[in-house]
Amino acid sequence: LARAAVREARALCGTARLLMNGGNGAIGAPAWVHYLHAAYEPEVRSTIRTRVSAAAGRRYYLARERAALTAAPLVICNSERTADDVGRAYRVPRSKIRVIYYGSDDTGFAPVTAGERTAARAKLAVPEGRHAAVFIGALADRRKGFDVLFEAWRTLALDPAWDVDLLVVGEGSEAPAWSARAAHAGLARTVRFLGFRTDVAGVLAAADVLVHPARYEAYGLGVHEALCRGIPAIVTSIAGVTERFPPTLSSLILSAPPDARSLATTLRAWRAAAGTWRARVAPTGDTLRHRSWDDMSAEIAAAMEAAA
Repeated sequence: LARAAVREARALCGTARLLMNGGNGAIGAPAWVHYLHAAYEPEVRSTIRTRVSAAAGRRYYLARERAALTAAPLVICNSERTADDVGRAYRVPRSKIRVIYYGSDDTGFAPVTAGERTAARAKLAVPEGRHAAVFIGALADRRKGFDVLFEAWRTLALDPAWDVDLLVVGEGSEAPAWSARAAHAGLARTVRFLGFRTDVAGVLAAADVLVHPARYEAYGLGVHEALCRGIPAIVTSIAGVTERFPPTLSSLILSAPPDARSLATTLRAWRAAAGTWRARVAPTGDTLRHRSWDDMSAEIAAAMEAAA
């Protein structure tokens, strides 16, 4: 990707403004950062080959990232958390950093209607009378915190009154192992692995809560989209998206690093008041949806013009 970007930059011969994706581009161009490799070292527990590959890849990414961000005249970050990480890791002056939050698709991620919810639950075979929690994230390492959620779920499932099913969206090298662990722990009926999905909006329509106990999250678009749909989202405080949570949603925010006991406690508190949460998150969802992807793009264009 980096080589292709350099070729494209040369072909343009200075006729266009360039915005590069982190370290994947021409050194010296403005950079947009939505994930900072220096901020988190992935914990990979699959095969030796995967671990070796991940370690080698990380060294390459860090070298590219350092070269690109220290030479960039402008670094656009998707959250204040990311901006702080860029400044701390690479000593990029704050005067060169601009925070521009994500926009929203106010059509695809509109509030869930009653009819849409019924259809989505039927499509995903959520039993009548059960609630649905959703986890969305790659299962290649421990960054998204599925291991924390799994341990919390094992505790919750010991209670016969726990009437919530967990839908897991995502794939990766650890996915088969997690599925086997769920079966071994007797959780096959209440924890279902849906694999990679392109219909995230539809999955959220069936959900009562999104759970995102990430160890590192520059922003957290899945959390953002859940709120836009009117779905409460439990998320770790380190996620950039929590900068957009009002105080009224603070009880959904987990302390960092996430742990299974705290997550189980938060899930029980959510379940005790499950019927109230859609109304409580609605104002935040409305605010997020009001800002479109076009609004975000216009801010990026204006920042690049100002830095030219």
